[in-house]
Amino acid sequence: MAILRSQLEQSDLTKYIPPKGDYEPFRDDDHYKEKLKEWGLPTAKKEFWYKEGNYQRLVTIKGYETYGNTGEFNTLVIEFQDGNLTCIHPAFLKEMQSSSFGKESLINLEEKDNSDEEKVPNSAEATQQTETVSLVEAPKKEKVAKPAKEPKPKKEKAPKIELPADKVHFTAKVKQFALVYNPFNEENDEVVVLENVQIVLDNPIDLGLAWCSHSKTLKKFELTAGDILEFDGKVAAKKMGKGKDAPEEFVVDTAVLYKINNPSKIVKK
Repeated sequence: MAILRSQLEQSDLTKYIPPKGDYEPFRDDDHYKEKLKEWGLPTAKKEFWYKEGNYQRLVTIKGYETYGNTGEFNTLVIEFQDGNLTCIHPAFLKEMQSSSFGKESLINLEEKDNSDEEKVPNSAEATQQTETVSLVEAPKKEKVAKPAKEPKPKKEKAPKIELPADKVHFTAKVKQFALVYNPFNEENDEVVVLENVQIVLDNPIDLGLAWCSHSKTLKKFELTAGDILEFDGKVAAKKMGKGKDAPEEFVVDTAVLYKINNPSKIVKK
């Protein structure tokens, strides 16, 4: 039976995967809600259920780690009431919030395992059966050699841009607003599409088009198409998706290959 009293921590039953080092905390409440919406978790909640085996515990989300070549993926860092930290994928924590998660009883699981064992031969029997089948296997037909195809001329690829891993300074121009379908909350999220995006370095890098979430921070600037912006942020090679049944004015007819995360120190000119 599941332990519903959250004060009973049962720490000895939990397998912890602590963060590897420093993780990214939330800057403020708006940043917390923005990230929860991105992960498909309810933004009004401060505590979530962590379920494992035949018990469950209440946890809070303390921050997140980033991974991937350009840091476009997140792993949550959650804290139990006893102070222990562990890492978990956002989609798995979301799945744990379902009332049907882990409802199958241990008795049913044992009965299912026992019935499966009766049907599955042991390793020795399996090996013998495999050898018998291989002996009576029909001889393979000789394949007729196909004439070699002429190689197609290779298309010249655009040179790959080496994106900086750290925060950098950008200049850009607002192209338009667009809608991107979010499978976690099954809704369209509004994003800002930028053009003439340049990373300001000793040797500037021109990205062309990029996109970012239309967060509460950006909404304060009441952006319109044609606005010139300067800001700091991180960039990742992440193609912008399409909205579901989006109006024509929120559709972009060109591929947008780069995403800007957490823009800050924004200046509108």
